[in-house]
Amino acid sequence: MTAPRMATREEWLTERVKLLAAEKEFTRRRDQLSAARRALPWTQVTADYTFDTVEGRKQLIDLFGDNSQLVVYHFMFGPDWEEGCPSCSFWADSFNGTQIHLAHRDVTLIACSRSALPNLLAYRDRMGWTFQWVSSLNSTFNEDFGVSDAATYNYAPVAAPMTESPGLSVFTKRDGEVFHTYSCYSRGLDAINSAYQILDCTPRGRNEGNLAWPMAWLQRHDRY
Repeated sequence: MTAPRMATREEWLTERVKLLAAEKEFTRRRDQLSAARRALPWTQVTADYTFDTVEGRKQLIDLFGDNSQLVVYHFMFGPDWEEGCPSCSFWADSFNGTQIHLAHRDVTLIACSRSALPNLLAYRDRMGWTFQWVSSLNSTFNEDFGVSDAATYNYAPVAAPMTESPGLSVFTKRDGEVFHTYSCYSRGLDAINSAYQILDCTPRGRNEGNLAWPMAWLQRHDRY
C-alpha cells in the first residue's frame, strides 16, 4: 500500500463530495444496466433436466417452489471432488439469510453442482449453510449453461475448457413453462459477494495486487 495522502477535514470533504458525484453517476448507470438486464428476451427451456434434492428427484420447474423466479448459483463441486471450491464457498457465505427476503420478492435461490447430493449436503452442514443445494449429476444442466466442460466461458471461446467454472443463471416460469432470462460468469459475479463489496470501501480495498493470483489469500471460513 502506498503512503496515504493527508488532508484537513475541509479538504477531505471537498474531495469526498466530488467523488459522490461520480458514485451517483455510477449508481444511475448501474440502474440502467439492471433495466437492460431485465429487458433481455426470454428463451424457453425445453430440455428435460432433472435434479437430486433432499425431497427426491425433481425437474427444473419444481425447483421454483411457490415463486415464479429462480436464481441458480453454479457452485464448483465436481463429481470426484472431496470438497467444494474455496472461491465458490466464499461466494456462498453471502447467501445465508437472504432466502427469506428473496422469497418475499417472488425469488427462489438455490445452488447447483455436479457432485452427488450426499456430498453436497455434508459440505453444506460442515460450512453451516442453510440454502437449498441440488445435484445435477444425472443431467447436462451445468454443461448446457456453460459452467462444466464448456468450450466457451463468459460468452467467449476458451483454449482449454475447465472441468468446473462458476456462474449464475436466472429463470422464470409462466403457464407451466420455464424460460431462461439471464446468466453471468467471472467478474459478473462480483456484485453478489458481500465481502468484496465491503472490501471495496476500505483504504486497502481487496489488496490482491501483489499475490500470486487474486484470491491466493482465501481460505474456506472454517480453515482460517
